[in-house]
Amino acid sequence: MDRMLVVVFDNETKAHEGKKALLQLEAEGSLSVYACLLVTKRADGLVTVNQEIDTGPLRTLVGTLVGCLVGLLGGPIGFAIGGAAGLLAGGTVDINRARIGGDFIDDVIQELLSNRFAVVAEVEEESTTPVDIRMETLGGIVLRRAVSDVKHTIHEDHIAAMKADLAQIKAEHTKAHDERKAKLQEKINQLDSKIQMQLQKVKDRRDAAARQAQAKVEVLKATAVAAKAKAS
Repeated sequence: MDRMLVVVFDNETKAHEGKKALLQLEAEGSLSVYACLLVTKRADGLVTVNQEIDTGPLRTLVGTLVGCLVGLLGGPIGFAIGGAAGLLAGGTVDINRARIGGDFIDDVIQELLSNRFAVVAEVEEESTTPVDIRMETLGGIVLRRAVSDVKHTIHEDHIAAMKADLAQIKAEHTKAHDERKAKLQEKINQLDSKIQMQLQKVKDRRDAAARQAQAKVEVLKATAVAAKAKAS
C-alpha cells in the first residue's frame, strides 16, 4: 500500500539515522521507498529541506507529492528548498494534490515543532511494524497516511485511505505479541476516532450542500413566479 510517511525526531543526528534506517529497511525488502527527504522546522516556522531528494523511478510524480506535503507543512509563506529546487519548484502547494487528508497535515504540524527534524517519504509497505519498531528505537514519532488513488481528493477518499490503514493495523494486531498489541491498539483507537470525525464532516458537508441546493431551487421558483406575474 502506498503511504505518505513522516517520522519526527528531536535532533538532526537521529533524523539522519532514521533516514538511513528507512533505506536499510528497503534493502531488506520490508518496504519500497519512492522518495525520501529530511526536513527541519526552523525557529521562525519555516520548513527547510536539508538535502537533495532521493527518488526512485517515479521521480516527477512522487517528488511533487512529497513537495506538496513539505509546502503544506511550511505554511502559506513557502519553504526553502535548497538543492531540491529542481524537483519541487513545479509543485503547487495544494492539499488536493498532496492526496492526503487535512487532519494528517494537522497531526504532523502538532509534532513537527520548531527546531525539530523529520524524515518525509512516500513508501509502499505491506506492514507498518518494521518501520514503527525501527523508528521507535531511534526515538522517532511515526505518522503515516495511505495515499489516495484519486487525483482530486474529497473526504470520502481520505476515509477510505484511513479505513485501509485501520484494516492493516487490525490484521497485524491479531498476530502481535502482548507488548506490541497495546501499541497497535492505541493506533487503532486513534485512527477509528479520526474516521468517525471525518464521517461526521462528510455528513455535515452533504447536509449543507442539500440546504444550498434547496435554497437555489426556491430562488429559481420565486424568480419564475415573478417573471410570470410581470408578463401577465
